[in-house]
Amino acid sequence: MKLVKINKLKFVSFIYWVFLTYMVAAFIWWYVSLEKQNNEIASIKFQTIQLSDPSLKQKVKFIQDFQSRKTKQFIGEGITFLFLFLLGAIYVYRSLLKQLRYSNQQQNFMMAVTHELKTPIAISHLNIETLLKRNLDQAQQNKLLEATLKETKRLDALSNNILLASQLDMGQYEANQQEIDLSKLVKEVLQSFHERFPSRVCNSFIQEGTLIQGETLLIQLLANNLLDNANKYSPADTPIDIHLQSLGDKIVLTIKDQGIGIPVSEREKIFEKFYRVGEESTRNSKGTGLGLYLCKKITSFHNATLQMQPNGMQGSIFTVTFTNS
Repeated sequence: MKLVKINKLKFVSFIYWVFLTYMVAAFIWWYVSLEKQNNEIASIKFQTIQLSDPSLKQKVKFIQDFQSRKTKQFIGEGITFLFLFLLGAIYVYRSLLKQLRYSNQQQNFMMAVTHELKTPIAISHLNIETLLKRNLDQAQQNKLLEATLKETKRLDALSNNILLASQLDMGQYEANQQEIDLSKLVKEVLQSFHERFPSRVCNSFIQEGTLIQGETLLIQLLANNLLDNANKYSPADTPIDIHLQSLGDKIVLTIKDQGIGIPVSEREKIFEKFYRVGEESTRNSKGTGLGLYLCKKITSFHNATLQMQPNGMQGSIFTVTFTNS
């Protein structure tokens, strides 16, 4: 798959540069032809002048001035057209590369979604089938039911992400904003996170009584996606820090991890739809590239801000800032 993508990109780039080289050569040929024609016209005009003509100098100067003006006109028009052409060519090339990259990301997204959907379905199917076919004791049944519930929650979260991304993109999401106890909501999200990842250490400081105006489902998804992102890209034996506090007229939610971090060159891209850090062929982490994109959309939806900073030498810090109105 990667080889096909690389060859496709190389082929498109080759065709583009061949076309661009041809057009630049055509511009040069156009200038040379016009300048040659200008010289020939001037030469013909010179031949029509009689040496005995009393106004010889004035006519020669007139022809030379005319020839010079034409040369400047050709150069001026040529440079203008060449500049506009190169400007358009650069825009087209960048748009083409962006479209190819977006197409590749969409393909990666479809493959990731297929995998993310099949895995919980397959596990749930196997667990239920085991419960029906085997006579298990209560402890074993509870274990399988808990595993099935965990997978259905994972499937529900993925479905919500995909549906919400589509609704927000199309402007069809109907908001029902109300006063939210953000402290309580973050605690609930943390509790759910602990149930799904009991071995992960989370250090939390949650200031009580932090209230915001917002959509409960969206804020839950925001906190969940940021926690899942920290969990996904940091070693299992490192803690995740969650801070929620009120600072003047602002409420700040901060999630820190000690993971792989994000290269400087990719920090501006992590909030793009379908974008995932690293090479698709060497990436081990699961995901669809919608999590951080949705986080950015949700914060914008609530007139809040979402920023990413490096956590020292290793890891990332995501900060959501809500403004009390």
